[in-house]
Amino acid sequence: MSAPSPVFTAALDGGRLCLGGRLERATARALSHALERHAPSPGGALIVDLKGVDYMDSAAIGALLDAQRRAAARGSVWRVEGVSDTARRALSLFRLGPEQAAPPPPTPLMEAVGEGAYAARTALGDFLQLAADTTFALADPRKLRLGAFIEQCVYMGSQALPIVGLIAALLGLTLAFQSAYQLRQFGADIYVANLTGIAMVREMGPLMTAILVAGRSGSSIAAEIATMQVSEEIDALKVMGLDPIQFLALPRLAAIILVVPLLTLMADLLGVFGGYLVGVLYLDLTSGVYISKTIEALAPGDLLSSMFKSLIFGWGIGLIGLHFGFQARGGAGEVGRTTTASVVASIFYLVIAGCFFSVLFYVVL
Repeated sequence: MSAPSPVFTAALDGGRLCLGGRLERATARALSHALERHAPSPGGALIVDLKGVDYMDSAAIGALLDAQRRAAARGSVWRVEGVSDTARRALSLFRLGPEQAAPPPPTPLMEAVGEGAYAARTALGDFLQLAADTTFALADPRKLRLGAFIEQCVYMGSQALPIVGLIAALLGLTLAFQSAYQLRQFGADIYVANLTGIAMVREMGPLMTAILVAGRSGSSIAAEIATMQVSEEIDALKVMGLDPIQFLALPRLAAIILVVPLLTLMADLLGVFGGYLVGVLYLDLTSGVYISKTIEALAPGDLLSSMFKSLIFGWGIGLIGLHFGFQARGGAGEVGRTTTASVVASIFYLVIAGCFFSVLFYVVL
């Protein structure tokens, strides 16, 4: 027994062509004939009513686009009205739709503020829940997948050494040059070592390392998790009985918490080395004097504050990347937007946290 033919209707009511049923590949030829038969005369007008459409695919949309182009070539008015929900979803993928549809009215100010506050509260709740789950999971090393943890450490740590080291050395060199430019006026060249060492260890080393890690590794975390989210891989993990927090989030968060302080320590040393080059080669200071003044300026608390700040920076970068990744919805475009949003949020967090800890340590230390 042969399958019934797809139902397709086309009825002309004055200047309105009412289409109904299923507009698909099997009925595309009949649709094209109906549109051509009822095409408006030059200078005339035709309204295509899609209120009765139950289904529409790309073949039908192609026929509508072709009829629209032919009408435009004749100087006729050809537009779509009365679109059903099914047809609207299909037409949203193409440059075809109701021309008379006005853009939605702007949201009132108070309503926009309320929506933003509600969305912020929801996002904050999700973030705190993720932070609690992942931080609690970190307390049990048995839940950590060692292979994935080592892989993430290699990517976030050893592969980031060249860029972090180069930026830190150039930053220390720049700080020393700018300091020397002012201090030389007072014959205080020797204090370039003090200023460069304190600035790199207490502030610039942890902050610049964290910004580089946020742009390199934080964005990678957000992009990976977002891709898994939109491709439903995370749902597949849940179906298989695997916890996404333990399987995906824990290795990445543990790795970034470990490598950021180590990278910061290297950045501190290379930043001081950049200042050392300026002091010895440009200011004619001896190596012994420069090193002794640097050691004299730094205290154990300075290094401890640098390590503590980098630990908090790494923890925040990892959580922000994971949060935006798990919140991603949609298609491939959402992955890019999620990645960008995570980097912006991470840098904002780093600046705020860096300012807070600078004031705190200045008062305490």
